[in-house]
Amino acid sequence: MKKIGIEFKKNGKQYIFFDNDLNLAKGDNVIVETERGLQFGKVVSFLEDKKSNEKHAVIQRIATEKDEKQFKKNNEEAKNAMLKAQEFANDLSLDMKFIEATYTFDRKQLVFQFLADNRIDFRELAKLLASIYKTRIELRQVGVRDKAKEVSGIGSCGRKICCSCFLNDLDSVGIAQVKNQNLSLNPTKINGLCGRLLCCLKYEDDIYTENRKDMPNVGDKINNEYGSGKVVSVNIPSKKYSILTDDGDKIDIDIPFNNISNEKKHNK
Repeated sequence: MKKIGIEFKKNGKQYIFFDNDLNLAKGDNVIVETERGLQFGKVVSFLEDKKSNEKHAVIQRIATEKDEKQFKKNNEEAKNAMLKAQEFANDLSLDMKFIEATYTFDRKQLVFQFLADNRIDFRELAKLLASIYKTRIELRQVGVRDKAKEVSGIGSCGRKICCSCFLNDLDSVGIAQVKNQNLSLNPTKINGLCGRLLCCLKYEDDIYTENRKDMPNVGDKINNEYGSGKVVSVNIPSKKYSILTDDGDKIDIDIPFNNISNEKKHNK
């Protein structure tokens, strides 16, 4: 059996299932068995089938027209349930904002996602929701990055934010990436719509880390065929740096990609 990538919501996390020898194509809707119960998902990728002892659940079947109608009905009723949950939370003076609600396909579970600055004691609310919707209720507190992914928007680059387009997993981004790329610590420049560090800081960080290994640092003393002086600027991606010579001249130095190690040795 082949390994298939399935997502349960657009640009959501990708989960791996075996195809059960079904004739599947990318974009097909399928029904799968998960720990939460039956779920309605979409085929998004076909993965390399390496021989291993990997264990994955098996796709139950290709979704029928009836399944698709049920899925749409579940989504509509989940949205109404979210609005109702927000009303109940307000009545109970719970400082929480609901951003999403989803039924499992078999309606055995109704999951609510919400934002809150602090931990919330929602036990009374959960009991109230369970009594109304007659199913297992899960209330899940999520972060502002999840909110941005759900709502979407236009980033500082002028394009739709990555998390709502193609990022399946929101990897952690730290200030180390900002410093590694010599970026300004100005929050308006390095933070996304969610108020957290831009996810795209991860994209080129490996290149900066690799190229930096053989580059001088600002402040280093340089003595080579170009002259003797101090490094005053470094451009990691293009592998260029500038020195201020002892005579007061500024020289821009372009290191050939295949000569970086030799250049650093020569500087020493």
